[in-house]
Amino acid sequence: MQKTRLLLVDDEQVFLANTAQRFARRNVDVETASNGAQALELLNSMAFDVAVLDISMPGMGGLKLLEKLRGIAPQTEVILLSGYASTETALRGLALGASEYMLKPVPFDELYFKVVEAARTAETLGASGEDNEHS
Repeated sequence: MQKTRLLLVDDEQVFLANTAQRFARRNVDVETASNGAQALELLNSMAFDVAVLDISMPGMGGLKLLEKLRGIAPQTEVILLSGYASTETALRGLALGASEYMLKPVPFDELYFKVVEAARTAETLGASGEDNEHS
């Protein structure tokens, strides 16, 4: 399996920095964005296997970002994070194509496992649904 490319989007700077650092230590290629607009810029300029999106952010929230992401990068697996338990929000996120909905504070090891699992799914879908550039 190749190195996982992760987009981590959250407006909480301490969480963003600490979590990105921990993923990097585990050999994950991580890019960060502190809002939806920054995330869209990154999504338009590079491919990601997995995106972890905070649902509640100023401006464009995670669900709106997920809608836009689906148009730009439909192959990217998405994990939603929320500080508030909401069945309605979870169901909406899953209906929009998120693979997971997790409540903060989420233990890092649990998040890491879900990212690895999602990256495997993305790799499998990419291998079966796209031309192989390395032929």
